[in-house]
Amino acid sequence: MVDNKGRKTSVILPVKRYQQLMEDIHDLAVVAERRDEEPMSLKANKRNTRVQQKQV
Repeated sequence: MVDNKGRKTSVILPVKRYQQLMEDIHDLAVVAERRDEEPMSLKANKRNTRVQQKQV
């Protein structure tokens, strides 16, 4: 959509596409929050997952 001066003011898109964009933005925010965290090895991740599953 454009205003009377031809400037872009808004867009129209399907709800599904909007939801995908919002999910992408959320994912990027999570990545930014975790940027300074220490990486975890796959082995450690699997171990933690098993421990958490046993606790449930």
